[in-house]
Amino acid sequence: MSDFASHSWRWTLRETLVVAVFGAAFAVLYLAWVQVWLVSQAAFGPVTMDVFMGFWFSASIVAAAIVRKPGVALMAEVLAAGVEILLGSPAGIGLLIAAVVQGLGAELVFAALGWKHYRLPVLIAAGMGASVTSFVYNWFLFDYGALEPWLVGAMFVIRLVSGAVLAGVVGHLIVEALYRTGVLRGLRIDIERRGAGFAAQAAQ
Repeated sequence: MSDFASHSWRWTLRETLVVAVFGAAFAVLYLAWVQVWLVSQAAFGPVTMDVFMGFWFSASIVAAAIVRKPGVALMAEVLAAGVEILLGSPAGIGLLIAAVVQGLGAELVFAALGWKHYRLPVLIAAGMGASVTSFVYNWFLFDYGALEPWLVGAMFVIRLVSGAVLAGVVGHLIVEALYRTGVLRGLRIDIERRGAGFAAQAAQ
């Protein structure tokens, strides 16, 4: 890798702070989402966690789509889990393990594309990637093998949809809303979009 490319993948101080802020902000949202999940269990039954799971991947999607560098998706999830624990979550170390698993699922999708593509379909794929890795982890954690095969299949499909919608689509909408405010000016998402705009104008 060239010196320029290597430097371009390093996190700046501002990018590090942005990831930290998103981790902290989503930690608060994640804890609130736990309450929504608990209240909704009576309505959705055994698939409740899978219905709501996607939102717990959204820190990785939002941070990665904005900063656009290796490790952002993973670190955003881990930071969110760490702050959740500091705010009183009883899940403890298990929460950190789950965050690593979920963050890796999203990170692998971005890595497969060289951390160069962040359009909506890619964000949806990243949300589904987190769904897959989290489901595998939960399979062993909660012994899904003891459940009826049709129920396990339904849970997996529902989790994929949840990751696609609550992480991918909702994450995309959050990013776009933030971008319109101008607070992301100077970050990689802004630099790349302005560069693409200038290139389009030059081609006309």
